[in-house]
Amino acid sequence: MKKFLPVFSVVLAIVTILSLGLGSTQPKAAAQDQVTITWWHIGTVEDQGAYWQSLADAYMEANPNVTIEITILENEAFKERLVTVMQAGDPPDIFQSWGGGVLWQFAEAGLVRNIAPELEGEWKDSFSAQAALELYGQDGEYYGVPWTWGAVGMFYNKALFAEAGLDPEAPPATWEEFLAAVQALKDAGITPISLGEGDKWPGHFWWVYLAIRLGGEQAFLDAYNRDGAFTDEPFVQAGEYLQQLIDLEPFPEGYIGLGYGDQAGLMGDGKAAMELMGQWAPSVQIDNSENGGEAIQGNLGWFPFPVVEGGAGNPGDVLGGGDGYAVGSNAEDEAVDFLRFITSAENQAAGAKIWILPTVAAAESAIEDPILQTILAARNSAPYSQLYYDQFLPPAVGQAVNDAVQGLFEGTLSPEDVASAIEDEASFELDE
Repeated sequence: MKKFLPVFSVVLAIVTILSLGLGSTQPKAAAQDQVTITWWHIGTVEDQGAYWQSLADAYMEANPNVTIEITILENEAFKERLVTVMQAGDPPDIFQSWGGGVLWQFAEAGLVRNIAPELEGEWKDSFSAQAALELYGQDGEYYGVPWTWGAVGMFYNKALFAEAGLDPEAPPATWEEFLAAVQALKDAGITPISLGEGDKWPGHFWWVYLAIRLGGEQAFLDAYNRDGAFTDEPFVQAGEYLQQLIDLEPFPEGYIGLGYGDQAGLMGDGKAAMELMGQWAPSVQIDNSENGGEAIQGNLGWFPFPVVEGGAGNPGDVLGGGDGYAVGSNAEDEAVDFLRFITSAENQAAGAKIWILPTVAAAESAIEDPILQTILAARNSAPYSQLYYDQFLPPAVGQAVNDAVQGLFEGTLSPEDVASAIEDEASFELDE
């Protein structure tokens, strides 16, 4: 065991920026041998898919000997297919990764390439989100880099808040205030919270955030490093507090069978007042809405996850994360060079226009959206940033978290059952 102390005019603007910045960020290919890079990503949202394609096109234009073959997969389909190719020992050259325990397991199996020599120096120093970068490596090795990193928080519809008699400029700050707001929205005939628990991971955000608020960093470190357990009081209490919310029935009808796309679409169409999600949420809300997100245009706000009074966590602590790319074990040097190109300041600045929160310090000034600026401030000032449990923990433990929390939402597991199920898997995977 190893201890361990995220519109055509927009796309056109991105392509223009890439063209202007290419010369300063892209070294010429050292050799002219023909190279094919296989690249798997989950950018199914239209403007993000166009952004990634524009980067590939720009790189191939500057490096005619390189062909980049892109495979775009929906989140859950990506995870399933990646497991299949990894089991066959045939990883893509570049692929979506959230870092943490899942990536570290790939490294232990020899399925990813150590890019530490190429990363060392200017490239490594360019990242402002150093904690995020560390999740893509261990023991001095690095297997990828993050291209976006933020904080999960509460997106809310200000118009629906006002309709329910709530002050849209003063969202709830404590758990008790939050529950009161949920009840006020229900009383006004408004679905308080959008959730698609069929995909499981959206619901795990709720339980993990409550564990962070109740136990702080130390509770997690104790459980992870086996100085404590996931049956310790903060983790049981997390289920108890979440049960308070579940008992209010704040979610859309049939939410256990809905997927994340459904969840986002309900927010985009103004059919739910709140959504607990990462910094990418608005683009997905718009992409999955029936009317291009008209209901949230000018009405969307964001606030941190409520504080639990008496909890051991710091109010500034965040459940954070984002997205990165890892490099497969058989990848050519050009794949690493392309990854460097993706995370250049110019290209990160272009991504900020489509809800990509940069990980490179020099690109942060390109953020213009007020919500993204707020999330950036929360990310950069957080005393403790916890990666999603289903990515930080070994895969089997992460899956146990998602499965158990879904059981709580379904009403088939108690808070104690949830904690015990997670601890059972953790004791098997993490104990020396």
